Formats: sequence, C-alpha cells, structure tokens
Amino acid sequence: QVQLVESGGGSVQPGGSLRLSCAASGRIFGINSRAWYRQAPGKQRELVASITSGGNTNYAGSVQGRFTISSDNAENAVYLQMNSLKPEDTAVYYCNARRFYGLQVQDYWGQGTQVTVSS
Repeated sequence: QVQLVESGGGSVQPGGSLRLSCAASGRIFGINSRAWYRQAPGKQRELVASITSGGNTNYAGSVQGRFTISSDNAENAVYLQMNSLKPEDTAVYYCNARRFYGLQVQDYWGQGTQVTVSS
C-alpha cells in the first residue's frame, strides 16, 4: 500500500498563489507517475498535472503556464505550484500515485485538500 498526504490548500484571492504538497509513504518502490487531480462541486474529477518517474510533465490546458508540478524523489514528495489563480480553480485537489503491473494499473489517492479562490 501507498499512503499519500496532501497539504497546502486554503483560501486565496484571484491572482494569488498557493503551493500544494503531497508526501508519499509505504510501498512506493515502482511508482511510475505522480499527479494532481481536482474535483469541483457537481463536476467530475479531472487531471490537473502529472509527472512521470523520468520527469516528463503534462498539464491540463486550463492550467498550462500557471501551474507547475515538480517532484523530490529523495523526499518522496510531489508539489503543485499554482500561480495566477482564478475562481474556476476552486476545487478539492487530490494527489495521485500510479503503478503499472503489465497492462494493469493501480491508483493510490490522498484524502484531498480544499482550494478556494474568491474575492
């Protein structure tokens, strides 16, 4: 099992910044990618950004140029720097870790952290 714990959420005004952190523990060997997802009220969970074990990153179009995902392998942590925040970024943000077993996928999730962008 892999345990993921997020931190860093909160309330911020439009145009502000927040940095989310996700610490991993447990059986983290062989994790292939880490990611941040978010879910707004009444909407489906969506991918925000991901980073592979090799350092390749991918972003949702709505956050491209504003958010940056990074990882610290020594600390088993992943971060999401969020700049120029907009009200539409308001959501619960979830940390994800993914491991591939051949054609099968095992996803692990954190408990989520609330981000609210409002004036």
